[in-house]
Amino acid sequence: MLSVENLGGELTGNELNGVVSETLKGFKRVKKVLLIHPDYTRRDFSHRLVPLIYRELKSKGMQEIHSLNASGTHRRMREEEICAKLGIRGKINFTKFYNHEYDNPHQLITVGEVPASFVAKKTEGELRQSIPITINKLIMGDYDLIIVLSGTVPHEASGYSGGLKSFFPGISGPEVIDLFHWTAVLIGVPKIIGSINNPARDVINEGSYHVFQKIKAPVVSFNMVFEEKDLEVKPKGLYTGVGFDEFIAVYEEAARASSKLHIIYVDEPLEVAVQVISKDYDEIWTAGKGSYKLQRQGVIANEGEIIIYAPHINCFHSNPKMDIAIKRIGYHSKDYVKEYLRSNPGFNRNVAAHVINVRGPGVYNSATGEEKFNFKVTLATGIPEEVCRAVGLAYRDPASIRKEDFRGSKKLWIPNGGKYLYDIKTNL
Repeated sequence: MLSVENLGGELTGNELNGVVSETLKGFKRVKKVLLIHPDYTRRDFSHRLVPLIYRELKSKGMQEIHSLNASGTHRRMREEEICAKLGIRGKINFTKFYNHEYDNPHQLITVGEVPASFVAKKTEGELRQSIPITINKLIMGDYDLIIVLSGTVPHEASGYSGGLKSFFPGISGPEVIDLFHWTAVLIGVPKIIGSINNPARDVINEGSYHVFQKIKAPVVSFNMVFEEKDLEVKPKGLYTGVGFDEFIAVYEEAARASSKLHIIYVDEPLEVAVQVISKDYDEIWTAGKGSYKLQRQGVIANEGEIIIYAPHINCFHSNPKMDIAIKRIGYHSKDYVKEYLRSNPGFNRNVAAHVINVRGPGVYNSATGEEKFNFKVTLATGIPEEVCRAVGLAYRDPASIRKEDFRGSKKLWIPNGGKYLYDIKTNL
């Protein structure tokens, strides 16, 4: 296991290259490589890392390198997007580019299951169902080496992103993705997000353990920690390891670094916060992070408001089936959605988790059908007012949003919307 970090400054190209060379020096005969990478919704420094990895592997005789986009349920990436993401240009030539197709059974293989008893324990009895471990079958191919790139920031379903999450659920099948996210929502976003070890991470580790038992090639983790500043990504830490145990150790070290960079503390509860969402997030499915990352207890005042400001967004999900499902159920509290699922048992659990996470904590009275929420969630996007209200969210005309209106006590304008986790100083 290797690492280099400079949380107060920025890692140099020489420092990154040193870690790459040292990490890969033990792999002497490498002909065919699979590189698993984050998708377009994750900003990191893959574009600086991949050219260094590529050159190191070419010096060892690499003849083929394939890439696999660990996209979960996000849309496919075009080849030019992948090239930009990975810094592929000039003499860097990848043999094949693959997008993970989570709903294509021909691309998947089942390698085991997370037992129902384990899931029940982690959800305190809320879910008593096994999770079949379906995974992209490319990783079972005849590769000499598999390299996994991932970035680490606070994450609503896993505590922090990165590491084994790239496998489970990053390149998993629909059963894994749906049930994992449903498991996480049953545990609760405020309990998970920003915690290094938690029950949802335990589910990731358990599922990934079964995956690693089947992989023939050595697997290397390159875990990135970074900061976004002035529209640029500043490398702050790089952590590498080989094999299952080191994947976990590397993730934990990266998460500790992320906790020092990606959590911002406020002095008092906010009455209104505007999350300015960049074009990296082109649907509410991902822009919903603007709500998740303000849900630590005490951050938003009772009856306060979270505004997701993204004039460029025109849909809830780029996948029409998922978009229709979100419109069908709407954004509701956990208890409402649990009752909805009892009447609609085949409904997509991943969508169910999403609508709860975005809407935030609330109370549902099944006798009256009334819901009461801790705070209001408002969309200031390209989605029409009638559509927003039909799914249970408030609406503001994006043209009416002005930065100067959100200055002062108990107000916050957040330019890097959805990128940082907010907490209140009393929780320190």
